[in-house]
Amino acid sequence: MAVTELPESELPALFDRLQAEGRVVHLETLPGRAAVTAELHHPLDTGVRDRLGVDDFWSHQVQAIDAVRQGQSVVVATGTASGKSLCYQAPIAEAAVSGLRPTTALLLFPTKALAQDQLRALHRLDIPRLVPATYDGDSTPDERSWVRSHANVLLTNPEMLHGGILPHHNRWATFLKRLRYIVIDELHVLRGIFGSHVAHLLRRLRRLCAHYGTEPTFVFTSATIGEPGRLASELCGLDVLEITDDGSPQGERLVALLDPPVLDVLSGARPSSRSEAGSVMADLVASGHRTIAFCRSRAGTELLAADARRHLPDHLGTTLRSYRAGYLPAERREIEDDLHEGRIRGVVATSALELGVDIGGLDACVIDGFPGTIASLWQQMGRAGRDGAQSAAVLVAGDDQLDRWYVHHPSDVFTRPPEPAVINPANRFVARPHLSCAAFEKPLTHDDEKFWPGLLDDMILDLVRSDDLIVRPRGRTNQPTGLWNGRGFPAHGVGLRSGSSAEFRIVDTDHNLIGTVDGARAHSVVHPGAVYLHQGQPWRVLELDDHDRTAIVEPCTDDISTHVRSSVSISVLATDDARPFGHGTHLHLGSVEVTTLITGYQIRDLTSRRMIGHESLELTPVSVQTRGVWYTHEPELFDDVGLSADQIPGTLHAVEHAAIAVLPLFAICDRWDVGGVSSPMQADTGRPTVFIHDGHQGGTGIAELAWEAAPRHLTATHEVISQCGCVDGCPSCVHSPKCGNNNDPLDKAGAIDLLAAVLDGPAD
Repeated sequence: MAVTELPESELPALFDRLQAEGRVVHLETLPGRAAVTAELHHPLDTGVRDRLGVDDFWSHQVQAIDAVRQGQSVVVATGTASGKSLCYQAPIAEAAVSGLRPTTALLLFPTKALAQDQLRALHRLDIPRLVPATYDGDSTPDERSWVRSHANVLLTNPEMLHGGILPHHNRWATFLKRLRYIVIDELHVLRGIFGSHVAHLLRRLRRLCAHYGTEPTFVFTSATIGEPGRLASELCGLDVLEITDDGSPQGERLVALLDPPVLDVLSGARPSSRSEAGSVMADLVASGHRTIAFCRSRAGTELLAADARRHLPDHLGTTLRSYRAGYLPAERREIEDDLHEGRIRGVVATSALELGVDIGGLDACVIDGFPGTIASLWQQMGRAGRDGAQSAAVLVAGDDQLDRWYVHHPSDVFTRPPEPAVINPANRFVARPHLSCAAFEKPLTHDDEKFWPGLLDDMILDLVRSDDLIVRPRGRTNQPTGLWNGRGFPAHGVGLRSGSSAEFRIVDTDHNLIGTVDGARAHSVVHPGAVYLHQGQPWRVLELDDHDRTAIVEPCTDDISTHVRSSVSISVLATDDARPFGHGTHLHLGSVEVTTLITGYQIRDLTSRRMIGHESLELTPVSVQTRGVWYTHEPELFDDVGLSADQIPGTLHAVEHAAIAVLPLFAICDRWDVGGVSSPMQADTGRPTVFIHDGHQGGTGIAELAWEAAPRHLTATHEVISQCGCVDGCPSCVHSPKCGNNNDPLDKAGAIDLLAAVLDGPAD
């Protein structure tokens, strides 16, 4: 039924109506705040300040600019639309106009869209002598040559720095000799395996800068995350000043948490969060409020936009657009411009618009399902709010475990600190290929220990053993020097988003490259018969060649998805630490090897999710060495709880699923970054055991966070399961969408009893 278009109304009235209909489980009013301004220690050049268009600097901007001018690296982690860009634009512009010698700046963005957005902003400033330019995969050879010769502010991305600039640093010698500032935008996305790669990339950059006689100052900007200074320091290897006290003004914000009603008590089934979010978005658009909605998948954006349009009259339905990866760049720019200029009333997006693309002020934000972390939630909610006016955010709870947690603990949405993001520069599977790249760029010596402390010697030894490096005495002191001995450009074989150098190429039948996938995930993602989604286009996998590391695909139009079935085994390689945990249980931290055998796959209807077929597969097992934590239970504990032997597998399996789902409460990760294995009698421990392991080769630091947060983590796991109203288990408690055993066996009641007994003892 279409929503009747309403005259523009106040947000509180809309929220009152939602509450009267019983759709709101919690409503919070966050008061606005006034701006806090300050003065720079040394005033900016009047011409620069006029072009920046700034009358007063906010306090966090002053703190950052003053520090950066003195050569202190900083990270500015403040709210959306808090003027973080000015923290680096001002010193860069000042250096261009008034520096004693020409200087350059390098700006790294995680996406091309963000680089283009900042390029437009710099051009609008029209600073004399400041020549900004982008340098990315879309640049033509002539454009690249011009940029190298003329630009003094270079906007690019980590991949281009890795493969297009550092290996050819001699072409950039003049730029690097003058490099004063390095800006890393959207710090919070540099986590996990991607962040671990970027940490080594920045060390390679610093090393070449030192070769050319410069020591640039780093400026990181970030949405609100936990411990941003620690993350920034780990990324660049330097001391970084943390700036988190936001001095920008903010209008009052109304935040509602909506929970779709239970339709079936036994199964726990509810209406989809998407349909609820579509209805709310239509209400907001019809009442004159410019609105953005966030979804967790590309397909979800199209479906939610269609749901919202069905509730709107035709002339309003055309003012609502979807925005996601897979659209042509021109389409994305058109939508961004239409939003910025107010030509459309609503947009449904993936997290692509969670990042800092300038789309102007919006009135309201609707979030379809908890986005995985508090940090991401605040980033999305922050896209609404313009010129200090009142704004609204509506979080529609989904049916998975994190959504259920926040439905039962709504105050945590507003009081829980943002989760820390973690990286692991010590991951040898990531460090080794970057040391290969570094050796190609410039021979390695003992002096490079300052860039890779504690790693250099072991990595050089590995490279020598593989004949990629030879060590020879060089120079007047005959200093041992590592010389690149491999073939070609090593950077070309190292993907920054993968934990394995053994990437698989995904090609069409004419051998045109479609994409790549980490070797550790290839059997799960591009097995024969799989439907692989790339930029919104489904492809069917015809053949998977393990030897050539190639998957051959063809376009398909079937409205289906595929889901693997697998068997997983795990072995303990080393135990780094262990401690008693609760009653009859011990917690361990260490290195593990996880071996996965894909045995077949299910075929499901994409819309209804109903299984419509099953196929068997015969593939070779794939092993990954990574980091993990594991809980071992004394057999007597199950007797104390009253669980029989045939209940133990389902009990442990249910605990494993719920614990993985709840872990993002304590780290910026999601369940797809983490794996698990449970066994009623594990060979290496000799006990009933539940493992939770990092999903990437070598680990990214998630296991260490799970070790530190174990008491809170297991308590939250118990609460999520015990507070769910279903009888036998459902997606809100112990089911997992990534389970290779089709969520069988699972014993929800056993999991509740086991966790209650464990937590009844001392936590440590």
